[in-house]
Formats: sequence, C-alpha cells, structure tokens
Amino acid sequence: METIRNHTAVHALSALAQEHRLAIFRLLVQAGRGGLPAGQIAKQLDMPASSLSFHLSHLKNGGVVSDERDGRSIIYRADFQAMNQLMAFLLENCCEGDGCESADAADACMEGQDA
Repeated sequence: METIRNHTAVHALSALAQEHRLAIFRLLVQAGRGGLPAGQIAKQLDMPASSLSFHLSHLKNGGVVSDERDGRSIIYRADFQAMNQLMAFLLENCCEGDGCESADAADACMEGQDA
C-alpha cells in the first residue's frame, strides 16, 4: 500500500473538516462501493444541488471521494483506499511504534498516555 505525505493528509482532513462534507462522506461510506448519484445524496441530506456540488468538489479535491459518469448521472463513491491510507498514516507511530492492531492494544496505549 502506498504511503501518503503530510500535505496529502492535510488536504484529506481539510476536506472532511466541515459538517456537510462529513455527512456526505459518511453517507457515501454507508452506500459502499456502489456509491450514490448526486441527486440521491441531495435528497437524503436535504441539500440544494448547488451546495452539494460545492461540497462534493471539495471532497474530490481532498482525494476522499471519486466520481464516475453513468449516462446522465454522476455516481460518487467514498475512496476507501485513500481513507485506509490516511488512517494508516495517522496511526503509524501510535503506541510508541508498537502499533495498535487490536482494540485492547489501543486501549492500553491510551490508558498509558492519560497517566
């Protein structure tokens, strides 16, 4: 798996750091690999098309959402590979470099930091 750089992580996190964009991304995650057409996203989130277009553009530019034309529709999908890379980047040095592969290891790591 390709590793990401600091600036790539900043762009991805910046794209998600807004309430509507986070809601869009979470909806696309729930939709899975099939994604959703823009009209359905707008309807489910009760969002005007112009606002949705603005937010989807930010998510695409941040590298966390992709799109694909399907006839007259554009299907948007969460980029799971990009998010997995982002999560790996954020956690690569957790637990003093031992990694937090399990919930128990992560809990132990966090408990040690609170002490």
